Amino acid sequence: MMRLFSLAAIAALMLGQSVTANAADLSFSAGETGESSQVYRIGLQSNWDKSWFQTDVGRLTGYWDAGYTYWDGKDFKDNHSLSFAPVFVYEFGGGSIKPYIEAGIGVAAFAHTQIEGNKLGSSFNFEDRIGAGVRFGGGHELGVRAIHYSNAGIKEPNDGIEAYTLNYRMPL
Repeated sequence: MMRLFSLAAIAALMLGQSVTANAADLSFSAGETGESSQVYRIGLQSNWDKSWFQTDVGRLTGYWDAGYTYWDGKDFKDNHSLSFAPVFVYEFGGGSIKPYIEAGIGVAAFAHTQIEGNKLGSSFNFEDRIGAGVRFGGGHELGVRAIHYSNAGIKEPNDGIEAYTLNYRMPL
C-alpha cells in the first residue's frame, strides 16, 4: 500500500509541474473489462504546449494523464488503481471539431494483484492505451479507449487485464 501512495505522490508532483504551465482538464470514463466487470475512472489531464508534424491534415501533440480507477467485480474483491502516463495524440483537421487517435504507455499501481481470474503478479504494472474520439470547440471531448495493464514479465504470474471505456473530457 505504501508503494501505491508513493506512486500517487510522484504522479501528482509531475502533473502539478505540468499544470502550472497549462490549464488542466477533467475526464470521466466508464466501461468493462474483457471479462465484463465494470470499470470507472476519473482523471486529470494537462495538454503539452508543443505540436509536431503540423500540416493541413492535422498535427501530433499530447498530454499528461493521471487517473484513479475503480474496478467493480462480482467474483473478486473490488480493486483500485492509480495511473500516470504521457499520451501522444494525432488530431485531424483544423476546425472546431477535430477527430483524433491516441496512444500512450505509462505506469499504474493496484491495491490488489488479482482482478477476476487474472493475477497481475505485482501491484506495479504498465498501462498501454490506444483510443480514438472527437474534440469539440470549447475543449470538450468524447472518445473510446482500450487499456491493457500488465507488469511486462517483471514478476510472475503476469496475466494482465484489459479495460474498454467510453470517455468524456472537459476543461476545468
